[in-house]
Amino acid sequence: MFPRLHPVKLSTAAIDALVASMQDRRGPDNPRIPAGYTYLGQFVDHDITFDPTSKLRGHNDPRALANFRTPRFDLDSLYGSGPKDQPFLYDWSSERHPGVKLLVGASSGEGSITADLPRNEQGRALIGDARNDENLIVSQLHLLFIRFHNKVIDHVSAVESALGPDRLFEKAQTLVRWHYQWMVVHDFLRRVVGDRTVADARAERRFYRFRGDPFIPIEFSAAAYRFGHSMVRADYELNGALGRPVPIFAAGDDPAELGDLGGFRRLPVPLAIDWRFFFELSDDQPQHSRKIDTALATRLFRLPAGANGKREALARLNLLRGRALGLPSGAAVARAMYVEPLDEEQLLLDRLPREVTRELLRAPPLWYYLLCEAESKRGPDGRHLGRVGGRIVAEVLLGLLEADPSSYLHAKAPWKPTLPGAADGHFTMPDLVRFTLGDPAYALPPGR
Repeated sequence: MFPRLHPVKLSTAAIDALVASMQDRRGPDNPRIPAGYTYLGQFVDHDITFDPTSKLRGHNDPRALANFRTPRFDLDSLYGSGPKDQPFLYDWSSERHPGVKLLVGASSGEGSITADLPRNEQGRALIGDARNDENLIVSQLHLLFIRFHNKVIDHVSAVESALGPDRLFEKAQTLVRWHYQWMVVHDFLRRVVGDRTVADARAERRFYRFRGDPFIPIEFSAAAYRFGHSMVRADYELNGALGRPVPIFAAGDDPAELGDLGGFRRLPVPLAIDWRFFFELSDDQPQHSRKIDTALATRLFRLPAGANGKREALARLNLLRGRALGLPSGAAVARAMYVEPLDEEQLLLDRLPREVTRELLRAPPLWYYLLCEAESKRGPDGRHLGRVGGRIVAEVLLGLLEADPSSYLHAKAPWKPTLPGAADGHFTMPDLVRFTLGDPAYALPPGR
């Protein structure tokens, strides 16, 4: 987005000091954003980005990085390349409409059964993007979208019973995509950047510009959109039957089956989600996300061991990636967007060694800067992103939607949601859950 700005070559000492300052501070909850939107944000990210070539430790040329996910809200992480190219994602058991619905799996245990992602014999998910199985919350969110598609198939076929399989799939897929796109703009984006920023970005896209095909800017993918890491809770209440919260990652190296929410495994039946604990579906308030600020949950400072056997801190990985990609400083980006940069107090540098403070005052790393901006008491106070971070996120997401000729913005006539919702012509994540599941109780049979 800002190719003329100089990269920040932050010292390792400054990175380590920043990481230490972001730890061991209990961040408050954010009553504006229920916990489920943290993982909806992750699902959206996986829909529009995928870069298997980036090397964290080495220097990356941002202009050479390829995005292997179509930069559109087309749910290719859900649909793959379609029933003909990736038939293993689809259910072929129907005599009338084979290959039209997505495949639903099942998991059993303790005398009961619950829906799960379809899996192979080794428990690995058969889905369009393996990243949507990396924790048990996002995997169950992916499952919810599978079942949403299948419910829309039933909805369309009931209204237009004469449709053949190909046409039925196309109509249902378009309906699913458009309702999802509407929800991203009018529900998710409004919550994470604020109503005013959404309105301003819809009125004028000033900073995210492209000719021809759209792209995913590194300021977005490696900094601004990583705001969701600060929203992650240390543990989650999943349902009313379990009786205890479950940690996002286990403290030890060998968690028991129910010890954490780690993914890439069959869903343990007791850990099936009741979505009333994650979205506003009833009079009972769901648990909330954490505020968007510089205080990350303690468990994010010992991620599960990678290929090197080390348990890294997520904050450190983010800062190293920003350095490797040559991101500009937060202050430089703010000035490029005609926003007064944060001062020393707003950058929360008083808790750091003086030599580190001087370095960070000259060039605060963009990811950390945008979290400070969101945390500022003179700004959003952690409720949503600030002026710079929010505008980057809003312009990129809206720009991708505008650039997609098949999005609802390019319908022949102005379009609004048509599926049932709490308000006519509107559609939110709670509406999707209610439409798909009816009763959002957590233990549901794996119906087709």
